[in-house]
Amino acid sequence: MSMKRLDELKAGMILASDLVARDGRLLFRSGTELADRQLELLRRTGVTEADVAPDLSDLSEDDLLAIEDYVREFFLYVNPDHPAVIEMFHIALELTARAVADGWKLPDPDERRAANVEHLDDIFTQGMGSPETIVEHETELASFPDIFFRIKEVLEDNAASADRVAKVVSTDMSLSAKLLKLVNSPLYGFPQTIDSITRAVALVGGKELSTLALGISAINYFKDIPPELVDMPSFWRHSITCGIFARMLAGTQSGLSPERFFIGGLLHDVGRLILFKKLPYASTEAMLFARENCLPLVDAEQTVMEFNHTDISKPLLAAWKFPESLAVMINYHHNPMAYPNPLEPAVIHVADNLTNAVEIAQGGMYVMPGLDEQAWELLGLDPEITLHQAVSQYAAQIDLVMSAFF
Repeated sequence: MSMKRLDELKAGMILASDLVARDGRLLFRSGTELADRQLELLRRTGVTEADVAPDLSDLSEDDLLAIEDYVREFFLYVNPDHPAVIEMFHIALELTARAVADGWKLPDPDERRAANVEHLDDIFTQGMGSPETIVEHETELASFPDIFFRIKEVLEDNAASADRVAKVVSTDMSLSAKLLKLVNSPLYGFPQTIDSITRAVALVGGKELSTLALGISAINYFKDIPPELVDMPSFWRHSITCGIFARMLAGTQSGLSPERFFIGGLLHDVGRLILFKKLPYASTEAMLFARENCLPLVDAEQTVMEFNHTDISKPLLAAWKFPESLAVMINYHHNPMAYPNPLEPAVIHVADNLTNAVEIAQGGMYVMPGLDEQAWELLGLDPEITLHQAVSQYAAQIDLVMSAFF
């Protein structure tokens, strides 16, 4: 993406991010193609620059072929004829082309390898520890944040007042600050600044804010992941992106609470974090196996460790006494149709696939995990409209939502 001065803007250019006036008013959404009338409005409102997508006409035919070859590698595991997969492919292709036109270089295959972690020792070896014993060992060694359980009590109490919700959340200043940043982010788009937890409860809802607080407090549990094993900012960006997409997709379905799905997406790979902590060497072997054999990471985990991260999340979330509705969407996000009521895990499943698609243009490491066609049909979405709208909104939100967490 690149900033252009007003005198450099031309009809036909496409906005790469939302354009706001000096007084904070939204003028045009990301993805808007500028025409003469929009340019005239910008002059009258005093806008001096805009973030526009790079000009793809600067790319050579060789560039375009290299981009298509690069993107196609990530779609080897999915049905290339499914309408949703086709749209995700086009999204990945466009985002990658824009990135290259803006100066990004396609990763060298040799760069798509994990760092050396030979010095890391696994507590368990293959066949020695089941998911249950790994989780039991982990939860015995570390205490969970006390605020987690106090918020959980509020969630379980249907009679809990808004004042009680605000009081419990406000006892943790760090958590309160993150919640206020999140509520004031583009994720909600409130026209005025929300400056208190009490006000946030009134606008977002007590249960909804408690769900957000529960998910944010859970993140604090994972602070000792070896940095040479996994880039945690990238991991959380993936997780938050999935949460943003899950929240949007949930909004297309009647009767679903978007906040629960944001947290479901945020924590969908929580089992993988336990694997990083307890089985760092085996986790690396799985990552390498996935990359070198063009396999989804979840399948590589199964091959290398004989279980995958959702097998870990099931006993983990049970040990944490996590709300069942959240646990279900996390535990079944790779196989939603295996759950009797698959709608909620289906939302996370589609969001995770879309997340992987947009990350291809950011140097993604793993092929698409695979789209369950029944899960897609269950949501009843128009792929061209829904997916492109979701990506456009995500682009305007991700950086500011990320800043609310870190």
